[in-house]
Amino acid sequence: MIRKFFAVGLMLVLSACATPQMGTSANLQLVNSDTFPSPDRADLVANERTYLIGPFDKLEIDVFGVEELSKKEVQTDASGRISFPFAGTIEASGKTPAEVSKMIQLRLARYIRDPQVTVNLKETVSQVITVDGAVREPGLYPVVGKMTLLRAIATAKGMTDIARDQNVIVFRTVNGNKLAALFNLKAIRRGNYPDPEVYANDVVVVDESTAKKIFKDVLQVAPTLAYALVTLVR
Repeated sequence: MIRKFFAVGLMLVLSACATPQMGTSANLQLVNSDTFPSPDRADLVANERTYLIGPFDKLEIDVFGVEELSKKEVQTDASGRISFPFAGTIEASGKTPAEVSKMIQLRLARYIRDPQVTVNLKETVSQVITVDGAVREPGLYPVVGKMTLLRAIATAKGMTDIARDQNVIVFRTVNGNKLAALFNLKAIRRGNYPDPEVYANDVVVVDESTAKKIFKDVLQVAPTLAYALVTLVR
């Protein structure tokens, strides 16, 4: 009965999410969480594309002819920024290495005549997971070591107060097939089920509770009325 209830809930959520932005297609397969397959190596490799620098990437920066500014290794912070001597803080996120090279070059031109700057990727964080829905900080997060579903939610600073932790959906592509499975985070926390592993390119979506959302909206608009309702319920 519980599994059937979850399956119905997943169907409703998927139909609500089936927008062009989500990229949900008709060939999405719903699978049992107990038999949710792991992706193979090919699934974990993103399609070739021009690499854009992101958070936690490591870069090697060379300024030709200036030994003090050569072979400098820097790492972007959580916001994708780097600091470089004489150039200050550079907003590297979303830019190519060549574009960052030009930015540094322009800033160094105030101190060095015709600087020649090269920026190379030393270590990239291409393995990321998407955490979306009712979490405090939705976004892309690097998969470092073994990542589980609970860890993925914690990485996004946990769930919001309108989250429905019984309905957490994981989207995954395996051998070109788009799959989705529903997990009960509350049951996993209680130890009823093992904490499943999640992988790079997975998309984790935490469902929202409509009732909690409505109550929160009431609190914001009419806190006195909400307090009266709570008193009556008690």
